[in-house]
Amino acid sequence: MVALKDCLSRSQSVLVTWDGSCAQGALQGFVSEVQALVAPGGRVSVENVERLISSAHADSRFDAVLLGLVPGSTTVHSTEVLEEVARILKPGGNVLLKEPVDPGADGVAGLRSPTQLSSALKLSGLTEVTQVGVILEVLQGPDGMQHHQGPSSSDVASVTLAAKKPNYEVGSSQQLSLSRRPVPGTDWKSSADPAAVKLWTLSANDMNDEDVDLLDSDELLDQDDLKKPPPSSLQAGGCGEGSEKKRKACKNCTCGLADELEGEKSQSAAPKPASSACGNCYLGDAFRCASCPYLGMPAFKPGEKVLLNPGHLGDS
Repeated sequence: MVALKDCLSRSQSVLVTWDGSCAQGALQGFVSEVQALVAPGGRVSVENVERLISSAHADSRFDAVLLGLVPGSTTVHSTEVLEEVARILKPGGNVLLKEPVDPGADGVAGLRSPTQLSSALKLSGLTEVTQVGVILEVLQGPDGMQHHQGPSSSDVASVTLAAKKPNYEVGSSQQLSLSRRPVPGTDWKSSADPAAVKLWTLSANDMNDEDVDLLDSDELLDQDDLKKPPPSSLQAGGCGEGSEKKRKACKNCTCGLADELEGEKSQSAAPKPASSACGNCYLGDAFRCASCPYLGMPAFKPGEKVLLNPGHLGDS
């Protein structure tokens, strides 16, 4: 239990998890041992690992969490359980985890390798994951019967890992100072890595013009690229279908047919020139109204261009 003594200290709040494969006497004995390590002032809470997620412990409540350390435990801790442990741990808190792992090349269904278990702890938000030990043992349940994890072996390897929660709260933020102004009178290159400075420094001697192939932009296009494509090649499928009198552009027309049809439509819908108010201006004064601008002028033929005397346009 050297690792357990290194993980715990006096006056700490500790969570111990157990599962159905743990004997009642083994659980009581382990809890008593943990209470002796954190006394006086310490507190030990016991939780079934299957109910840990639904127990609704407060954030950053425990100084340490002990997973699967009760003798006889065969729990394979899920990702959700490891994430919950990271949530209820105080910043800088310790985790000590014991779990059956894949013993070798044959493999055991449902078990992770020590490397995979270490990665799962890191992905849950824990750091400084170290392996305390790996042993071969016969896993037993509360009835004293052996519980084999594999179809062909009675001995299953279990690994014990230690980890820590980073010394900050989940969701906390820290402003980064990105502006680094050089101190007056000093050269900024003196504080930089010489290899990095040399890598990012470019002088005129670093490039030989004879070794550089310059591309002529005119050579990138040939004569076929300069030819104007026919309008028919620009039409999408369905564009311009129909009779010559009722051509119809497609919805996403890009060949210009939609603009052409719109122009023809606007020309056909152009308003006709307004006719005379009375329609008798060209007949003469006998037929004209009192406000006709052609009063005093002789009759003229319809459509004939008539020039008004500037005297008629003045104020009367």
